[in-house]
Amino acid sequence: MKDEQLMLRVAGGDLGSFDEIIRRHQPTAWRIAYRFLGDPAEAEDIAQEAFLKILTAASRYRATASFSTYLYRIVSRLCVDHGRKKRPLCVDTFPERVDSSPDPATTLDLKDRDALIRRTLDALPARQRMAVVLKYYEGLSYKDIAQAMDTSIKAVERLLGRARNTLQSSLAQVKK
Repeated sequence: MKDEQLMLRVAGGDLGSFDEIIRRHQPTAWRIAYRFLGDPAEAEDIAQEAFLKILTAASRYRATASFSTYLYRIVSRLCVDHGRKKRPLCVDTFPERVDSSPDPATTLDLKDRDALIRRTLDALPARQRMAVVLKYYEGLSYKDIAQAMDTSIKAVERLLGRARNTLQSSLAQVKK
């Protein structure tokens, strides 16, 4: 059954359908929040809050876009709001990264690089950082990012362009 159909059932009071929505989308909600915030516990809180908002607003849900776009919008807003209240923490590695290098020096270099990228991402304004997370970590299209962030495609292009410029100049200065 499609997510949109499940949500219509949730609007009718079917909590079993809501359990299925959570099972399907909890990892994605957590992953977006973690990549934005850099803290696993805070990412869990944001993911839970997102699903609570989805449940309480189920009666108002309209399947005008895909459910995943709806979820991205809610998680994005919660992350940006949370980010305004508290600066994200730096983390040394991303949880999906698998270190296949047996060489300790290479491992240390990769950890240093990951920490530098995390610090550089954390320095971006919240909307730029969310656009980067949705584009480069989640693989969303410009259209989907625009819908998730409630903005235009042109604005997404500008956010990503500014973010790339900032990231390139910050990382280039470190190489010097």
